[in-house]
Amino acid sequence: MLTFPHINSVAFQIGPLKVHWYGLMYLFSFIISWFLMKYRVKKFKYAWSNDQLIDLLFYGALGVVVGGRLGYVLFYNFGYYFANPLTIFALWDGGMSFHGGMLGVFLAVWIWALKYKVPYFMTTDFIAPIVPVGLAAGRIGNFINGELWGRVTTMPWGIIYPQAGPLPRHPSEIYEFLLEGVLLFIILWVYSAKKPPRMAVSGMFLIGYGLFRFICEFFREPDLQLGFVGLGWLTRGQELSFPMIILGLILLFLAYRKSIKRENL
Repeated sequence: MLTFPHINSVAFQIGPLKVHWYGLMYLFSFIISWFLMKYRVKKFKYAWSNDQLIDLLFYGALGVVVGGRLGYVLFYNFGYYFANPLTIFALWDGGMSFHGGMLGVFLAVWIWALKYKVPYFMTTDFIAPIVPVGLAAGRIGNFINGELWGRVTTMPWGIIYPQAGPLPRHPSEIYEFLLEGVLLFIILWVYSAKKPPRMAVSGMFLIGYGLFRFICEFFREPDLQLGFVGLGWLTRGQELSFPMIILGLILLFLAYRKSIKRENL
């Protein structure tokens, strides 16, 4: 059994300005993503300029923040935010939805692709292997905030969270960091290096994230305001992840079917 390390959620303070670790995690992920984007452009010989990449990163970051926050508001706690609308802007307190952020990025990338006349799935295939960096950073931010803890456990690595009562719990943020962040990054990075057909990397991302999130939800405490949303065990995260897996399988099937047809011409 372990005790939560009591990390101050505020990294540093300048006068009245408090800089939170949660926000810094996003900043770090955007910086790392920039260098990975530069690397992929050079390695796979994309004819994209620095200005285009800066735009893509900006659009993506905006999609993550706006979509992630609105997704949390709509999918997880609409009643509370409807009654307290100003708290929607309190991002430092946590409360971001990956699924909302993903929809925000889908829209942002679509706008970027239209602007620069780039095929949509070429763009999503390009950014998909980089997305786990942001996921990993976000989960570290969740852990520092002492939020999204897991279910009660008797495992020796169970952690007693100060806000979750006296019983040890699964460190589900760390599980998600390892699966949705580290492992998914490795899978997509290696898979994309093999130059699969267009849409395949995007499909693999949807399958990989959806599957890992579905599994991790069995160890994560359901959101207090929602509880289980179906069948006595289904969580909102699983409910939102299942369609991702289906969509990913469809994209993967279409990608390889088109590839086989081209080879047979």
